[in-house]
Amino acid sequence: MAKIQYNFENRTALITGGAQGFGLDIAKRFLNSGAKVVIWDIDEKLLDKTKKDINDANLSSDIVDVSIYKDVEKATSKILDNSKIDILINNAGITGPTTPLWKYDIELWNKIVEINLFGTFNCCRAIVPNMIENNYGRIVNVASVAGKDGNANASAYSAGKAGTIGLTKSLGKELAEKNIAVNAVTPAGAKTRILDQMSKEHVQKMLSKVPRGRFLEVHEFTSLVCWLSSEENTFSTAAVFDISGGRSTY
Repeated sequence: MAKIQYNFENRTALITGGAQGFGLDIAKRFLNSGAKVVIWDIDEKLLDKTKKDINDANLSSDIVDVSIYKDVEKATSKILDNSKIDILINNAGITGPTTPLWKYDIELWNKIVEINLFGTFNCCRAIVPNMIENNYGRIVNVASVAGKDGNANASAYSAGKAGTIGLTKSLGKELAEKNIAVNAVTPAGAKTRILDQMSKEHVQKMLSKVPRGRFLEVHEFTSLVCWLSSEENTFSTAAVFDISGGRSTY
């Protein structure tokens, strides 16, 4: 199936967790559509490999832990010294172990929420002022169907993604009178490395809930993100876009 071609020329997109999975595919699509792309990731080796593999002058990267606001603020300033940020894709996230809440390691529970929720807050807080100044912005927060349904034995991940949905609705309303759209996407399980963090039983249980009977393909997810990130999205904001193969009931 032919991909719709969006025009991202003269736009700069920042993608967190951009060295693999959803983030990497979005980065490639943005580059092919004329954007300048900055990817942030905590994995230095993976970042170096990604930059070498793509080999595009319009791609740059930085090692950033999005859960630490000072890191985000410093990396944001580096971009804004020479450019602006038109598009922000808050994609960085981890699932954590599959375990009951009452057995969850407290430090690990906190870490998962800090990356999935606080990381999204940190990036929005640092970058939104630049979007307000330019009267333009498109923000897509990658949540999860787990944030709507609440997956058993994944309380930290579910809570972090539910918080991301709430943050999206609040920020979208705060910016509604400006040319800045803030939306969330809630994918079901997809064929990415994040599945490797889960037990086989948990993965199979996730799949059994999807009426389509298969996992989400990465390119399908990227297509939705591209539209939400484009100038064609002139009205939708503070919304949650489901891409779960029929799993979600609301």
